[in-house]
Amino acid sequence: MLPPELLLRAYEEGVFPMAMEDGEIGWFSPDPRGIIPLDAFHVPARLARLVRQGHFDIAINRDFEAVMRACADLRDEGSWISDEILESYVALHRRGQAHSVEARRGGTLVGGLYGVHIGGAFFGESMFHRERDASKVALVALVDRLVRQGFLLLDTQWTTSHLAQFGAIEIPRKDYLARLKRATSKSCEFGL
Repeated sequence: MLPPELLLRAYEEGVFPMAMEDGEIGWFSPDPRGIIPLDAFHVPARLARLVRQGHFDIAINRDFEAVMRACADLRDEGSWISDEILESYVALHRRGQAHSVEARRGGTLVGGLYGVHIGGAFFGESMFHRERDASKVALVALVDRLVRQGFLLLDTQWTTSHLAQFGAIEIPRKDYLARLKRATSKSCEFGL
């Protein structure tokens, strides 16, 4: 298991771990870095309607480990979530520094995401869905929570076409590190 203190220090320095194919842990700090500016988050109209309709129930931290396992299981390209990574992030969750946002229907987990929280920064790690749009609804719920709690940074690590529809952008590492320092020095509660 990666010690929680090591993980938190790495995130504060703009670095995050991923399991590699050989079982080793790799450490990454992309340049450019993907973020979703919280003040420019975009919800497509169809998704906004779905959110208003309450198609999914949103839960916070109800089953963090199940969210991580689902993120690991549903990847065609393989997973960067090894048993060691899973154990390490569950330990962070127990300390109140890693959180899941879960989309449920009829009590069943059908989508969600998880990430790490330090100060006013949230580091999005992975998301999954078993029903169409479930992870997107979880992302909308996450951003709403982050804005209400006064967070400054939502880190997505890289920018994908999936995240770009929500306003994700790439910024140079130097700019990211400046935003990161400002965000992690702010005190924010993720809440329950």
